[in-house]
Amino acid sequence: MSRAGSTTTVVIQTETDIVQVRQAAREAAVSAGFSLVQQTKLVTAASELARNALVYGGGGKAEIEQSETPAASTVQLTFTDSGPGIPDIERALTDGYTTGSGLGLGLGGARRLADRFHIASSPGEGTVITLAISCRRKP
Repeated sequence: MSRAGSTTTVVIQTETDIVQVRQAAREAAVSAGFSLVQQTKLVTAASELARNALVYGGGGKAEIEQSETPAASTVQLTFTDSGPGIPDIERALTDGYTTGSGLGLGLGGARRLADRFHIASSPGEGTVITLAISCRRKP
């Protein structure tokens, strides 16, 4: 795990790295002043996407970035892998769809937990998933 400014990068190569992603996401959420519910949403999404990067993407990295404006604090997670890519993103976001042995709720669930969510992927090119959750600052 490495830190650069308000960005933390975690390389994802083993199950233990998923735990590190979860911990780094929680630390960023606490630092951003997130409620317990918002912390849980962020950590849950981070866990799902880190696991997908490991299992389906063959490993990759997570970048956890905290930013602040006068109106809000935001934590953005970016997951990058060099795996086989996602041939049909809309189908992959459908609950119940899986190419493995899971329940097929990870991508769609992560999207529902986030304020912003984006996937860039194509077959043979790997995948980049970015999501963000924001917390309004109290006046």
